[in-house]
Amino acid sequence: MGALSDLRVLDLTQVLAGPYCTMLLADMGADVVKVERPGGDMIRSNPPFVDDPDEEAYGGYFQSVNRGKRSIELNLGDEDDREDFLSLVEKADVVVENYRAGTMEKYDLGYETLTEYNEDLIYSSIRGFGDPRTGETYRQGQPSFDLIAQALGGVMETTGQPDGPPTKTGPGVGDLFTATLNCIGILAAVHHRDRTGEGQYVDTAMYDSMLSFTERAIYQQSYTGEAPTRRGNSHPTLFPYNAFETADGYAVIAAFNDRHWTELCEVMGREELAEEYPTTADRLEHRELLRDEIADWTLRQTNDDLVGKLEGRVPAAPVQTTEEIFDDEHVHARDMLVPVEQPGADTAVEIAGNPIKMSETEPKPRGRAPLLDEHREEILGEEAETTADD
Repeated sequence: MGALSDLRVLDLTQVLAGPYCTMLLADMGADVVKVERPGGDMIRSNPPFVDDPDEEAYGGYFQSVNRGKRSIELNLGDEDDREDFLSLVEKADVVVENYRAGTMEKYDLGYETLTEYNEDLIYSSIRGFGDPRTGETYRQGQPSFDLIAQALGGVMETTGQPDGPPTKTGPGVGDLFTATLNCIGILAAVHHRDRTGEGQYVDTAMYDSMLSFTERAIYQQSYTGEAPTRRGNSHPTLFPYNAFETADGYAVIAAFNDRHWTELCEVMGREELAEEYPTTADRLEHRELLRDEIADWTLRQTNDDLVGKLEGRVPAAPVQTTEEIFDDEHVHARDMLVPVEQPGADTAVEIAGNPIKMSETEPKPRGRAPLLDEHREEILGEEAETTADD
């Protein structure tokens, strides 16, 4: 049993932010019912596939963030399907959706309507610019995706090389960080309801989340009056804290405190640098000169040599490829690669495990992602049985 095994979640989300949020809940044991529009979540057909997209039920994108859920296909514009949905709401703990503001109201299924059917319901939304209920702005109703959130929220302006263009992060942090914050909000609301019996509305906006994500840029602007911009892999107030090219790749070194700096200089055979630049202020003032000195040394080391020489003395690590991650014993020991069935393929696939570890109620992927409408009879049958029992 998971920590949330007594929680029923109706998941009306699609693409990435919403599904990732409800995936976290499912990994922790919640019964997540994915309520899909006719035709299903638009990312079911997104690659990659193991072999043949015509044979496989969905691609890796959908599999990764919808594992362990149950699926029912409902057209909320159809009266019968709408009634089926409302019957699910009556017994649900949480409803999560990530439509544009006002979409659920078009079906007369907004928060206020749903609480008429379930007065202690927790209703959660993930939107690009939030919901008018929690702060009305002119942006609400505009479409938003990860790229837009990263652009508006300062992530792209502070990511990339100093002489290069604004750059998005590789992972979709506009979606994933927002989703994680929304999950925290839902769990806080569940805790509040357990204490008071009171449900509530939870709202997390992608733009807002990216401002929280770029907290360093916000306080730098406030304290200095200067707009932070791209610094490559370096840190504005710590040095050395950077990536360096090696003989066979790249490695990162984080030797910004005085002790680690002294250790680094000893390993490099450049003890005089530690004596000449003993303080953080000294190192920041001469960071370009010192970076060249370190870079000259790292180019003469392989990744293994560099990490081996610094291990136990200075924080350092290779910049790994995904292939190297798959070969890392640590990753397997931590159950961070999980095999699941891929419908339509002859082999299992691996998806990222859950990084939340708990001693008694271990979060973990609880099976593959569902086929579209796979659990209709099971879900509606459960509701019919519950109604009869009542």
